[in-house]
Amino acid sequence: MTSDKKTPVAVVMGSDSDMAVMQGCIDTLKGFGINPIVRIISAHRTPQIAADFADKALGNGIKVIIAAAGMAAHLAGSLAGRTRCPIIGVPIASNSGVGGLDALLSTVQMPPGIPVATVAIGKAGAKNAAILAVQMLSIADEDLAGKLDDFRATQQKKVIEKDSALQG
Repeated sequence: MTSDKKTPVAVVMGSDSDMAVMQGCIDTLKGFGINPIVRIISAHRTPQIAADFADKALGNGIKVIIAAAGMAAHLAGSLAGRTRCPIIGVPIASNSGVGGLDALLSTVQMPPGIPVATVAIGKAGAKNAAILAVQMLSIADEDLAGKLDDFRATQQKKVIEKDSALQG
């Protein structure tokens, strides 16, 4: 799934099995009017494709890359080492891993000078990665900033309504 126009966000997954987690990220971005580039690229099985993607990201109009992977989870770090784009890492729990802790540590433990912003493991992290990308982009995009403000106001309203219902 790719976008035919320039888009500021790319969502890259190490495996097609990650789509079940990352769909929430993609849907959240689309809710803000961002139709992301979506790719399956493995740091280990397709390292040259990963390198080429990262090397060309800025030239292709990408401003933020969200990279999701499980197990060794080197995708975010390998992309971060090759581009100036901010990278948001989403650790994914694998069937044979330790609940995503392996992916979390692989994603968050980057050497000095090559940062990867890392969110929570799994679906909540995937959605937060989309929100973080929107926050980054909203600094220079008033329309996106307005959408983010509306999103936050809606979240606040829902909590207040639930509390009011509970209070009777």
